[in-house]
Amino acid sequence: MKPTRSFYDVVIVGGGHNGLVAAAYLARAGRSVLLLERLPHTGGAAVSERVFAGVDARLSRYSYLVSLLPRQIVDELGLRFTTRRRHISSYTPVGDGGLLVSGSPERTRASFRLLTGSDRDFLAWRRFYGATRRLAQRIFPTLTQPLPSRAALRAAVDDAATWEALFERPLGEAIESTFRDDIVRGVVLTDALIGTFTHAQDPSLRQNRCFLYHVIGGGTGDWDVPVGGMGALTDALAEAACSAGAEIVTECEVTDLETDGSTAEVSYLDGTVGARHVLVNAAPYTLAELLGTPLPPKPQGAQLKMNMLLRRLPRLRDTETDPREAFAGTFHIGESYARLDQAYGEAAIGRVPSAPPAEIYCHTLTDPSVLSADLTARGMHTLTLFGLHTPARLFAADPEGAKAKVVKATLAQLDSVLAEPIADCLATDRYGEPCLEAKTPLELEREIGLPGGHIFHRDLAFPYLPEAADPADPAARWGVSTSHRNVFLCGAGAIRGGGVSGIPGHNAAMAVLDVDQAR
Repeated sequence: MKPTRSFYDVVIVGGGHNGLVAAAYLARAGRSVLLLERLPHTGGAAVSERVFAGVDARLSRYSYLVSLLPRQIVDELGLRFTTRRRHISSYTPVGDGGLLVSGSPERTRASFRLLTGSDRDFLAWRRFYGATRRLAQRIFPTLTQPLPSRAALRAAVDDAATWEALFERPLGEAIESTFRDDIVRGVVLTDALIGTFTHAQDPSLRQNRCFLYHVIGGGTGDWDVPVGGMGALTDALAEAACSAGAEIVTECEVTDLETDGSTAEVSYLDGTVGARHVLVNAAPYTLAELLGTPLPPKPQGAQLKMNMLLRRLPRLRDTETDPREAFAGTFHIGESYARLDQAYGEAAIGRVPSAPPAEIYCHTLTDPSVLSADLTARGMHTLTLFGLHTPARLFAADPEGAKAKVVKATLAQLDSVLAEPIADCLATDRYGEPCLEAKTPLELEREIGLPGGHIFHRDLAFPYLPEAADPADPAARWGVSTSHRNVFLCGAGAIRGGGVSGIPGHNAAMAVLDVDQAR
C-alpha cells in the first residue's frame, strides 16, 4: 500500500503507540494524517505476539505494564481498552522467607516486622510512599497540559521536603536517611533503575527522574496489567486513528527528512510525500540520522528482557508464601541496595554482573486472557523478567557470548530463591524447545528501532519547561520541540516521554493544533 496523496497536513514517522495517539487526535481534529511504519504492523514496543512456535500464548513481548497512560486519552479517543490492578505490589525473597507488600496494611506490616525486626521501616515506608502519592496527585494531571515552569511545578507540589529529595538531591540520600534495611532500600531504589543505567548517588539525578516517572502514574503510582496484553492497546489505538480518517502505511521505512521550517519532505523506499508538520515517533538520535545532521552520542540501553511460558508456577524456598501471590506483583531478585550497587559497579567497568538483578511478574495471574482456553485449563502461566544493569556496550564485542552469559547468570539468580530449577517448569514449543526467549539492548535496537536499545530513547527529563525554552513556542511549551519549527518529537524522547503513556503523542498533536490556531 502507498500513500493516497502527495501532501498531508501531518506525516508521522513511526507507528508505535505514541504515533497512533497523535494520528487519532489530529485526524479527529480534521487534519489529513499519514503515518508511516517500517515494520509489517503498528505498535512498536507495545505489542502482543505469539512468541513460541505452535503455542497459543500472546505475550506482551517488549513493554508489559501500564502506569502512565492517562484516563483522559482513553476517554477522549474512545478506546476499548482496560487494565486490572494487581492485588500484590511486590515480593522480595530473602533466604527462606521474604518481604511481601500487598494491599493489606496489616499483612504488609507483619512482613516488614518479620524481615527487619521492628515496625520502623514499615512506618517509614508508609510515610515515604504517602509523600510520593501526594506528589503524583499534583504532577500527573500536568503531563497532558503545557509544561509548567520549574517554579510553578514546585509550587504545585507544595512539599519542600519531597521536592528537595526528588528534584534537588541524589535519591540515594533520601533512601539511606529514611530506611535502615538493605532489602527495603533496594526495593525502593529499583524504580529508579528501570531502563536507566545509573546508581543511587548519581549527581546527574538520572535516577531521580526515572524514579519520578515510576511513582506518579495515574496519580497513584500503581502499575496495572493491560487486559489482553499490550497489543490490545495498539489495536484500540489503530482502530481509533483509522476510524477518524488517518492513513496508516506499514512496511514503509522512512529514509530521509528535509524541511525548510514551513514544509517538509519525507522520503521512503518507494517515494516522497510532503507535509506541513512532521511528527517523529522515534529517538532524537534517529531523527538526526534522517535529517543528515551530526549525530548526538548514541543512547545506551541497559536491560535484559526475558519472556517465558511455564507449565506451572515454580515452588519457592519460602514455604509460607504462595507462588500465586509472590509472582502476581513485582518479584525482586538480587535487588538489595548493596547488590544493586555491586552490579552497577561491575557493569560500569565492562563486566557482566556476577549476580544480575532483575524483577519478574506473571501476567496470567491477573489476566489469563492472553492464553488459549486449553493452556489456561492446563495450568500454564507466562513469566516476564526485566533485568537491570546490562548496558548495550557489554554485548558489543561478543553479542551472543555475552547474552548467553547474562541469561545463565540471571536464571541462576532466580533459581537461588526457588525450591526447584525454573528449567523444570518451562513449557516446550512444537519443536520440543523450552519456551524462553531473551532480548538484549542490541536486539531491541535491531528489532524495534531503539538506538542502543534505550527504552526511553534518551535520558528522561524532569516534567517542567527547560530554562532556555521559549514558552511562546507551541512545540517548546508542549515539550516536543526539535531544532526545526515544523518537526516535533512525539515519542519517548520528548519531555514527559518514556513508558507506555501516549502522553508525547497527545502533546505533539496539541502543539500542531496550537500552531495552526496561531496562524
